[in-house]
Amino acid sequence: MRSAAALLRGLCISLTGLPVTVISAPLESGADNLLNDKNVFTFDLLSEDSEIEAAKKIHAAYGLWAANRTPGTPPPCAILKLDNELNAFYRIGADYDSALAALPTGATLTGSAALPNDKASTRSAALISPNERSKVVKNKIALITGGAQGIGEEIARNLASLGAFVYIADLNLSGAEKLATEINESEKRTAAFPLSVNVADEASVEAMFNTVLVTTGGLDLCISNAGVLRAGSVLEQPLEDFKFVTDINYTAFFVISKFAGRLLKTQHLTAPGWKTDIVQINSKSGLEGSNKNGAYAGGKFGGIGLVTSFAMELVEYNIKVNAICPGNFLDGALWSHPEKGLFVQYLNTGKVPGAKTVADVRAAYEARVPMKRGCTGRDLVRALLYIVEQEYETGQAIPVTGGQIMLH
Repeated sequence: MRSAAALLRGLCISLTGLPVTVISAPLESGADNLLNDKNVFTFDLLSEDSEIEAAKKIHAAYGLWAANRTPGTPPPCAILKLDNELNAFYRIGADYDSALAALPTGATLTGSAALPNDKASTRSAALISPNERSKVVKNKIALITGGAQGIGEEIARNLASLGAFVYIADLNLSGAEKLATEINESEKRTAAFPLSVNVADEASVEAMFNTVLVTTGGLDLCISNAGVLRAGSVLEQPLEDFKFVTDINYTAFFVISKFAGRLLKTQHLTAPGWKTDIVQINSKSGLEGSNKNGAYAGGKFGGIGLVTSFAMELVEYNIKVNAICPGNFLDGALWSHPEKGLFVQYLNTGKVPGAKTVADVRAAYEARVPMKRGCTGRDLVRALLYIVEQEYETGQAIPVTGGQIMLH
């Protein structure tokens, strides 16, 4: 049963009140001796069991297993017998590495996902101090799409530095692998895991969440960050470009939320008091129009509509759904690339009247912000931590714009 890992993780969260990691793998027939290990929790399910029936059976089996143990003690390992046959082995720990170490003699991990061994390169990053918000995401399991570069990379690095386990999901798998290796070496633990995903392909998104189930048993925070921009006048933009932007910035958020929501709903069956989060990285363009950039702004406006609608529906399962609407990342490649950046483009096209240099263009855009600078990854991550920490908020679109967008 594919959802067993999420149900088991939910049980352990309910017992401890803390995020846990559940690593699952096929259990080969030679491991029968594990069934006699008193530290191993065994539960029996049937293929035709609904998720609700499976949750009840797992609770009942745990009650028998824990009868002579300290109340609230989670098992270090578990075995699923499906239709009376050994099916899967689960290792349980506070984080990925401690779960990985929970391996009794005789267990195997055939077919498990493996981390890459690419050589990491050194890179300095502006990270939030772990002392600043030390417990908001510690040991929580997060997934970020478009995580291999740009603002996604900054979010991934910051979450890992604050103690989270981060799935770096990206169409650019080699970039995700490289970044995961860098983060793991920097953090001196397994803090990041690369995943390949095409957010515009429903089957690819579903496969990604199936990998999450096998690798950590579930999720606490899903960040839909992957996005694209192709500006153009409504009088001239090709429909192909409009659809491309809409597919990634709007439709993909629906697909991500669909499969993330299913996983988090399953987890909720055995951890009904545990709050989880789906967050869309939106834009200030989702709060106001964008001249000759209607495809982008329209998709972002639509994303906020999805956020509020999904928030109403998923609150029943303690899933919060919110959006962050950052201002322009003026230091990022989109703006500051020396050849293709928007500063160069705007200078060459005369979009900023009177500008003679790239510095003039930048100054013009900074002048539009009351705080006189662009948005940074640190600014965005602080908003993200607020969303996760704030239990009494859902369906919101939080501006991080330095005052460029204010209440109307």
